[in-house]
Amino acid sequence: MALEKAKAKDEVEALSDPNKKEIFLKFMQHQMAGSINNGKYAKGIEDYLPKVQYETKKHKEKVVEDIVDNWMTLSQGSKFHAIFATSSIHEAIEYYQLIKAAKPDLRISALFDPNIDNNGGVTFKLNGLVEIIEDYNKRYNQDFSFATHAKFKKDIANRLAHKKTYLKIENEPEKQLDLLIVVDQMLTGFDSKWVNTLYLDKKLAYHNIIQAFSRTNRLFGPDKPFGTIRYYRFPHTMDKNIIEAVKLYSGDKPFALFALRLPENLKKMNAVYDDISDLFNNAGIKNFEKLPDDNSERGKFAKLFKAFNDYLEAAKIQGFKWDKSIYTFGQGKEKQKIELKIVESIYLVLALRYKELTSGGGGQGYSDVPYEIDSYLTEIDTAKIDSDYMNSRFQKFLKVLKQEGADTDMIQQTLDELHKSFPSLTQEEQKFANIFIHDVESGTVNIEESKTFRDYITEYQFNAKNKEIYKVSQSFGLNEDKLRKMMNSGITESNINEYGRFDDLKKSVVEEKAAEYFAAKDGKTVSPFQANMKTHNLLKDFIIKGELGE
Repeated sequence: MALEKAKAKDEVEALSDPNKKEIFLKFMQHQMAGSINNGKYAKGIEDYLPKVQYETKKHKEKVVEDIVDNWMTLSQGSKFHAIFATSSIHEAIEYYQLIKAAKPDLRISALFDPNIDNNGGVTFKLNGLVEIIEDYNKRYNQDFSFATHAKFKKDIANRLAHKKTYLKIENEPEKQLDLLIVVDQMLTGFDSKWVNTLYLDKKLAYHNIIQAFSRTNRLFGPDKPFGTIRYYRFPHTMDKNIIEAVKLYSGDKPFALFALRLPENLKKMNAVYDDISDLFNNAGIKNFEKLPDDNSERGKFAKLFKAFNDYLEAAKIQGFKWDKSIYTFGQGKEKQKIELKIVESIYLVLALRYKELTSGGGGQGYSDVPYEIDSYLTEIDTAKIDSDYMNSRFQKFLKVLKQEGADTDMIQQTLDELHKSFPSLTQEEQKFANIFIHDVESGTVNIEESKTFRDYITEYQFNAKNKEIYKVSQSFGLNEDKLRKMMNSGITESNINEYGRFDDLKKSVVEEKAAEYFAAKDGKTVSPFQANMKTHNLLKDFIIKGELGE
């Protein structure tokens, strides 16, 4: 714009002529968006830009490219839907055709008032409307027409909101509508927690901004920590309009309307990770290999891990990926580089420790814990923690162990390397890993090439549990099949007696055997009442925690 106003073809020409230079430098320092000063409107650079630049095919293709390239991330794998508002009916139809061609698998439709022209051109509008309705009918097996456009609109609204005849369609992707293109409709009044993104290729101001942005404001679980707005037209002016609209409609009171951007979320993730590291280090725990013993420290970890995930989920929507550790933002003097301190494998180890909060440290499971646990965080898939490193350390340990002349320092060094991989195991798995290593060192186990280190841990764990179940069954004379079934059902304290199953198991106990067991264990005779109480507690702990208690 500076070159155009200075009537110069390049910077050399603009700066070589005093008159052109003055104009050129004036516009180079000009504000991008217009503003009101002393009651007068001062133009910004974007006020000089012709509207026609946004009507070009090149602009539309870049908008479509942005929508398509970021679709899976912003929609959370097509879990959520989006609305795309354009400046005219003509543009809505053009965008419909461009997106349809660029991403045929995206379930899209368009909605606008068929009774107005909106500079669309009657023939072009009618042909476009016919195409849109026919595509919709074909995709969803409907029978709408120009004459039933009101019903067509209602069907779209219900489908987009998962309401009425479309309840539970989140389980039927083929019935969902991914993206709805509109001009003015659906930008007010329409409400759905399933819409999380609003695309805008039109300029809005004041109440229109608040109304439009509110289409995404219903939060819905950890995957929707905020609504996302992407605008493509007059961006600096839109930034200014958003600030002014918020200021006007909030009574000029600051409140948490805007989500943190990616740079801030990455910084927060680093800060929280530092706090988590300090917590474990201060508890004398290396490599996050187990939970702290103190309940207050566990409670602190629970809060920190929840906070970390809040920032992580937001960052993912904004483009964060685990396979990229360094992010660069801004340009020139404002350029900043942020490196994430945590890698995915460590994050999954922390997720595993978080899961263990509900089991007192690695056993079966408690129903009550003295700190708040978010159930969705206990469902993080930690099975993909890479065990290749652990197995490679084990193979190296075996190689050194078999090596003639290998000294104890060399063996201990490889053993220490193997132990560093143990944080990816639960506390119970670590116990059996150490038992297995002891057996390897003593030569009491035959190593098979086809088995991995984790295979042996699983085998030891399974055999040990089998022996314990058999031992308890024999000691108390109870029904082994019933005990085994309860041990494999993920039982907690709150549901242990569901359908009377625990009472039923206790009925199979031979009272004389129970009394003998505790008499031998305690070194004194116990009464039938004491034997019953001790049996109740021992079986409950064994089923819930996987260990024999009193």
